Amino acid sequence: MKQNILPAIRLTLFCAVFFSGFYTLFIFGIAQAAPNNGKGEIIVSEKSNVTSKQSGKASNISPKTSYYYANVGQKFDKDEYFWSRPSAVDYNAAGAGGSNKGPSNPDYLKEVEGRIENFLKYNPKIKRSEIPSDIVTASGAGLDPNISVQAAKVQAQRIADIRKIDLKTVNTLIEKNIETPFLGIFGTEKINVLRLNIALDGLR
Repeated sequence: MKQNILPAIRLTLFCAVFFSGFYTLFIFGIAQAAPNNGKGEIIVSEKSNVTSKQSGKASNISPKTSYYYANVGQKFDKDEYFWSRPSAVDYNAAGAGGSNKGPSNPDYLKEVEGRIENFLKYNPKIKRSEIPSDIVTASGAGLDPNISVQAAKVQAQRIADIRKIDLKTVNTLIEKNIETPFLGIFGTEKINVLRLNIALDGLR
């Protein structure tokens, strides 16, 4: 028993010092080489339609609050913008998480069905079979900043109609904002909703 206690104490102290000190400083040092020193990629925009933290409603944010984190999902739900992926935590970065409901859960299925019906209501020219899963299901963290290319394309007609611009222009904008897989093999093609909507506001 005594032979095991001292080695265990030494190992505990070593791990505490190494992982709380040296390892933390090592990771911190690596972060300094990342964009914005590891504090997250920030996008600056004059105007963007995101959800107000105070009211919980989508509204135009003034130029004074024009800094947005590119990799944190934000709520876009007005017809003239590309919608974000649904969030089980209402895009609250302080409480990220999923619904924890399985794909056969009745409440979950009812919620997804409601999202499908709502999407079809505002995108009447789209068939039910054309709706990609990511635009009606929430991600595990509830803060996914990206949507699939198909999720953007099925919204193109609605946006073109509302903004009274050519559909081809909207589709071209989508193509320009496609992010390819890392190194060409890791992940899938995706589109950052915030970047896309900022670019959309930039169309004249």
